[in-house]
Amino acid sequence: MESGGDVLLVDCGICCRTLLSRCRAAGIDPRRIVAAVFTHNHDDHVKGLATFHKRFPGVELYANIMTADAISARTGVGADEFILFENGQSFTVGPFDIKPFSIPHDVPDPVGYLVRAEGVTYFHATDVGAPLDSIGVNLAAADVATLESNHDPVMLMQSNRPEALKRRIRGDRGHLANDDAAYLVRRFASARLKRLALAHLSRECNAPHLAEAAMRAALREMGRCDVELSLLDQDDVSTWSYPRA
Repeated sequence: MESGGDVLLVDCGICCRTLLSRCRAAGIDPRRIVAAVFTHNHDDHVKGLATFHKRFPGVELYANIMTADAISARTGVGADEFILFENGQSFTVGPFDIKPFSIPHDVPDPVGYLVRAEGVTYFHATDVGAPLDSIGVNLAAADVATLESNHDPVMLMQSNRPEALKRRIRGDRGHLANDDAAYLVRRFASARLKRLALAHLSRECNAPHLAEAAMRAALREMGRCDVELSLLDQDDVSTWSYPRA
């Protein structure tokens, strides 16, 4: 998210070279990154952190204590390099007012974020095992949202993945199915929501048209065909601009 020339980074799961290349493609000067906030310690969320931190040591790193310890063990970046927060307690970095909230996933103390700047509130929740009301309450405050829509249950069960992995993905600490994401939006999204991006789509166990169809059906039921819906791809650069209040 960008505000007043300052940039907030959520996670750092790609190599630093690729991150800088994508910043350029999106028209973002990486020297404007003032902080990075972390959701959890899985490799696809922290893989580029060690190199990034060496190259940009002035960028503040934020995580809760369990996540900081887990990221440190995985990346070698010292836990004492992180500024710690408590879940549910808002903090401010530059122009960004940031509220971390708990989500269910199979890692130590994962979080999603609400970020407010320039009168706009951004919701970010990926790697979410269950569509909890506590997550929906935060979604209700969003003008712009990124929400996981990871898998189609039929495709998951028909895939060649090991049974243990299938159980993990569909479990309460795994990932959201398309219908779970649609349920959260249908039940909790408010009239404030203007833009919605679906993220973390599995290439083996989902298809973009299935994720889109489930969410568009939910939006139609709500009478919200005005919401701008996008599907994110891990290899593409999003050129979203955030609406101003």
